Amino acid sequence: MPSLRLGNTAPDFEAQTTIGPIKFHEWIGNSWAVLFSHPGDFTPVCTTELGEVARRAPDFAKRNVKVIGISANNLDDHNKWVKDINAYGAQVAPTDVQFPIIADADRKISTLYDMLDEQDATNRDAKGLPFTIRTVFVIDPKKTIRLTIAYPASTGRNFDEIIRVVDSLQIGDKHRVTTPVNWNKGDDVIVHPSVSSDEAKTLFPEYKQHLPYLRTTPLSVE
Repeated sequence: MPSLRLGNTAPDFEAQTTIGPIKFHEWIGNSWAVLFSHPGDFTPVCTTELGEVARRAPDFAKRNVKVIGISANNLDDHNKWVKDINAYGAQVAPTDVQFPIIADADRKISTLYDMLDEQDATNRDAKGLPFTIRTVFVIDPKKTIRLTIAYPASTGRNFDEIIRVVDSLQIGDKHRVTTPVNWNKGDDVIVHPSVSSDEAKTLFPEYKQHLPYLRTTPLSVE
């Protein structure tokens, strides 16, 4: 099947997870969602990542974002792995994995989302099946895919960046703006090209015109 693209509707599915069975779209509800995959349970890089996501739970919650992991193992392995994640993560700060982890031992959901690793010949299970790569999907409340990032198995993700992108998307949806290079919440933003000069004077009275096509403005957000 073709790769999923930005703007596609995130495929719906039913799955068993560490919090019980879910229907993905129903589970998302009116929230945003971050779906992130892992090559396998009891792997070192993944262990550090899931602990970080658990510790960042308040940051996701205040942005109305639900997080959900997926790994090509069964629920028994997942539940054992969570104990390791919490124990190791506690060396950094209190860690308690409460978000669901999808059991995907048959790779059905990983295949549905085109998350299988075909590049790393060593990244396979005992049966020779490819594990999932470190893919991230940011999905909005309309179930539209807004971001995809694929990391190699050797490189841990930067969740500061994922949260930064969520901030950018949410602010852009609400205020008719885009965000410039290296933007962080609180920095000046770019007035969207679709906003006329007359509209900009009303919507963004402090905006600055740098180039005919580039206008920036401070933006007060919570």
